Amino acid sequence: MKSQPITDPAEVLRRVKKDYAERFQLEWTEPLGFNNTFAVLVRGEDANKFNLKTISDAAKISPQWRAGFGQDFMSRADGYPGFARTYGFHFSEIREMDLSLTYRALAEKQVDLIAGNSTDGLISRYHLVQLEDDRHYFPPYDAVPVIRRATLESHPEIRAALRQLGGILSVPEMRKLNDAVDGEKRPAREVAHEFLETKGILR
Repeated sequence: MKSQPITDPAEVLRRVKKDYAERFQLEWTEPLGFNNTFAVLVRGEDANKFNLKTISDAAKISPQWRAGFGQDFMSRADGYPGFARTYGFHFSEIREMDLSLTYRALAEKQVDLIAGNSTDGLISRYHLVQLEDDRHYFPPYDAVPVIRRATLESHPEIRAALRQLGGILSVPEMRKLNDAVDGEKRPAREVAHEFLETKGILR
């Protein structure tokens, strides 16, 4: 929409619902429940050693740390430049690398802090800790089904089906599902079907 990032999830949803309806005849339905935001991650052992709970905590010791960031994070308006200013980061080194490699680099101690995606299964697999965005820098990245208004008018039963999915997925649940597909190499269709059965959506 080419607007400046907004940090209030309710206001973001209100604005995109309005703009998408007016400009594209598309309707945003209920959020699924998880926010796939940038996750500022450190190793679990370092979180314990330095008592790190928030991003501000990590900023205090950043001059002695190496960071690893994906190209997307380095170049986005809501990425590194504003992030560093907001929290006062000054790393000893910043390595720009493919996002998929940053997790392994952190686990193998090639870097000390990365910005991943909060729903990635590798967070749990590598025992990483997501630090709290205590200054609320990142806008919400909530997952929400978007559907053509004409489709809903022709098939109103779809609205009821989508309503069942509102709030169905938490961030830990999404991480678990992603790890089942990416880590355990299970078919996505099988994993999704199993999850919907556990939630009572499919019988």
